[in-house]
Amino acid sequence: MKKKKAARFLLFLCMLFFCILIIVPFLIMFFTSLKTQAEISQAAFRLLPEQWLFSNYIEAMRSSDWGRFFWNSFYTTFLAVAISLVINSLAGYAFARMEFKGKDLLFLLALVGMMIPQQVTMLPNFVAMKYVPLAGGNNLLGQGGTGLINTYAGMVAPYIAGAFGVFLFRQFFMNFPKSLDDAAKIDGLGRLGAFTRIYLPLSKAIFATLIVFKTTSTWNEYTWPLIITTRKNMWTVQLALSVFQEEFLTQWNYLMAATTLIMLPLLVMYVFMQKYFVEGIVTTGIKG
Repeated sequence: MKKKKAARFLLFLCMLFFCILIIVPFLIMFFTSLKTQAEISQAAFRLLPEQWLFSNYIEAMRSSDWGRFFWNSFYTTFLAVAISLVINSLAGYAFARMEFKGKDLLFLLALVGMMIPQQVTMLPNFVAMKYVPLAGGNNLLGQGGTGLINTYAGMVAPYIAGAFGVFLFRQFFMNFPKSLDDAAKIDGLGRLGAFTRIYLPLSKAIFATLIVFKTTSTWNEYTWPLIITTRKNMWTVQLALSVFQEEFLTQWNYLMAATTLIMLPLLVMYVFMQKYFVEGIVTTGIKG
């Protein structure tokens, strides 16, 4: 009994230690956002600010067209998540519940795609976006214009389908018994009907899981928007943080204030979807 209590206490200490490691950077970010630039520049570090300047948040948002930047991020994230949910769920359903030639090979190729770093595909993706036929002034051969550069379509395209999402949905749909398909046939439902009327209503957890993953990755993306955009009015919030970086000075208080505001939508999303997110992760791990 004493050994169990000691083990639980050690586990509690470990969890407390890692929680502190996670929380402390956020506390430093928040308190720094309330300080003056002079206070931040002092040699001696102090966690709490001498003056709590919540006006830093207003000044940070006034520094540039942050309404436009937030709109760009919200819009591209919404498009990427919505389209990827449709594509990944249909593909995962096909791999899990349908039989067709080359299914195993195609799924293997999808898994291989998960192993390829995103940085490796950025240049090919950029070339593909630039030479899209009949887009951005291009001719039928994809020449003469800018293609999908500086467009929402170009910013979203690499995110609308992903092997990870297909894998999650496949694992989830494989957990259902074959009797569901038989019941759908008896009711006169085709494949699409069974998917929309039987499987989708049972898939809230896995949809929430992919929404959390996809929203987080798209919202936090920095490199691809930097590559695909050349106009400031197409910047996302991650790119817009550079407005606080001058040649010889970084406005850390405004930078931390903007970073705090950028982080809030993700925190709110996770709070509301935490239950389904955990359920989806557990469910997809039941059967491989």
